[in-house]
Amino acid sequence: MNVGFFGIQYSFGLQQSAVTPIYDFLGATPDQIPILHLAGPVTGLLVQPIVGALSDKTWHPKLGRRKPYFLIGALLCSFALIVFPFSASLWMAAGLLWILDAGNNTAMEPYRALIADRLNNNQQPLGFQMQSFFTGFGQVLANLSLFIFPFIFIGTTGSLPTWVYASFFFGALCSIASVLWSISKTKEIHPTDDELQKLKEKRDVFEPLLEIFSAIKDMPKVMWELALVYLFQWYALFCYWQNSSKSVALSVWNASPEDKLAYSEAVSWTGLVNGWYNVVTFLVAFSLVKFAKKFSPKKVHAFCLMLAAFGFLAFPHIQDKNLLFFAITGFGIGWASMMGIPYLMVVSDIPKERYGVYMGIINMMIVVPMILQTISFGFVLKHFLNNDPRHAITFAGVLLVISAFFTLLMKPKKISKTKFLTEKS
Repeated sequence: MNVGFFGIQYSFGLQQSAVTPIYDFLGATPDQIPILHLAGPVTGLLVQPIVGALSDKTWHPKLGRRKPYFLIGALLCSFALIVFPFSASLWMAAGLLWILDAGNNTAMEPYRALIADRLNNNQQPLGFQMQSFFTGFGQVLANLSLFIFPFIFIGTTGSLPTWVYASFFFGALCSIASVLWSISKTKEIHPTDDELQKLKEKRDVFEPLLEIFSAIKDMPKVMWELALVYLFQWYALFCYWQNSSKSVALSVWNASPEDKLAYSEAVSWTGLVNGWYNVVTFLVAFSLVKFAKKFSPKKVHAFCLMLAAFGFLAFPHIQDKNLLFFAITGFGIGWASMMGIPYLMVVSDIPKERYGVYMGIINMMIVVPMILQTISFGFVLKHFLNNDPRHAITFAGVLLVISAFFTLLMKPKKISKTKFLTEKS
């Protein structure tokens, strides 16, 4: 069921670790980087809730309810990944990032809903953490490609190193191949005759938007509490992803993007470091299921956020490149929790027939902080953090501490055990 999530997350891994260096190679200044990443949160804000609402109302005789959107998203991702390295200018790269992120969001949102569709309450922890596993696995390979490919694909093609082309082409292959595998191997639960009749009824073109507004109006209190947690959590993560390579370049190599040789080494090493935190993610993902059942999801998530925070606070002060792996291990544990545990805190409060739209709304809670970050953090970095990427990572650590505090204030329902869902043929 979740193999396709691997390809989607490989693509996201490239976005996190390779897009900022490409912007740097194309001449972007540090305070321009946040706004150049505006594509991700804006497309997530627009695409995921709409796709969620549409998938709730969709049934295709061969593909099902959620799988048509996996396929469309994977095709967009693969196209953008193939074309991205050919960017001749900064703004061409920014435009292609919009297409890439739209594809990723189209493919990813229905995956959350598919887990809620197919699995009962007792199975959902394992289902969501399986997505954490494939998140780690996909992003590990994406980041390893940034470390390994420079040794294999040497030289420059156009304005970018040749290894960039290899990483993005391989990402395109992973994206479409893994999603096609899931589509071919996974069956969806067939709707009843009454449900089919409702799906066939003629609908207003604005119905998905109306459904989103209606769902927000009826949103359970625990989802508002999660929104506050996400405000600090995802603002922090965008600060890290945008600044990790430059932070490592300064703290370890004492180099800036203008020193292309040293900066390329820093980017490559950061790819390896980020690959390691994703290794940690898929190693610990399943153990978090047991801890969540034993201690409650919110306590587990708060603890994991604190581990990530300590890692970020130490990260910019490390001058030995090998010690970066110890610091980022905390974030690997936190990332495993972020990809699955928060959904356990809210899924029991969500009505089954609105899984798609509410999973999309949860993504809105992710991308709104990212939009705020892309709009505001360039000013913060320039005027309060001295345009120093190391200070940006420290700032991210402080925000994660605040996020952990608000997690402990949440009041989710306890996970209940129910009978297994039966699949209709």
